Amino acid sequence: MSVFEVIQQLPDLATVRRVSRALAVLDLVLSDSPDHLRYFSFDARWSETEEAALMRNGSGDEYSIVFSPDGAFAYGFDHESPLSPYGNDMQTWPGLLDGVPEVFHGARDEPAFRDMVPRATVCFWRTTDDDAWRCGPVEGVDKDGADWLFEVIADGRPEAYLTFAEDYYQTALDLEPVRHVYALMPLTEYVVTSLNPQRRLTDLAEGIAEIGYPRS
Repeated sequence: MSVFEVIQQLPDLATVRRVSRALAVLDLVLSDSPDHLRYFSFDARWSETEEAALMRNGSGDEYSIVFSPDGAFAYGFDHESPLSPYGNDMQTWPGLLDGVPEVFHGARDEPAFRDMVPRATVCFWRTTDDDAWRCGPVEGVDKDGADWLFEVIADGRPEAYLTFAEDYYQTALDLEPVRHVYALMPLTEYVVTSLNPQRRLTDLAEGIAEIGYPRS
């Protein structure tokens, strides 16, 4: 699937934001790696008015979704995609950034997401006035990486994270604590230890605050 199919599957803004925050908390509990080395993270203090959901897989692939009062703007980067600027004389793929609303130009040009040009093979957005996610008129996107980069977000169900965790962390999780986190219910000691017996709620205070997730 290309970005065109993925944006049709993505849930609404509120759900994408909620699931993004949940993914960051689940990875916080399961991984003892520093924030910048975790697969999913969420920065509720990205700026005075913005939050950011981030994915880094450690192999050069990543995504970013910046949430603002105007909506959300997303980049995805598959380092093996033929749309990569690194294989195209450091040029973004034609049409990739066409039509980005002015309210998202700050996120589009964010230095953290670019070298000489944005690290992007995927780009899409949704304003609070839109009734659907949108992208530019990019061509030849069958291998843009959108399908696997955003599959957990697009699915939106706790079961999708179970599948991810089984593969990435080589562990089987109980569904109920994952559902608890997906619902953004306050994090408790029981939920934390159910997910990872080696972790304690007090260990996670700083990370929880950064994510902006409720705790009991």
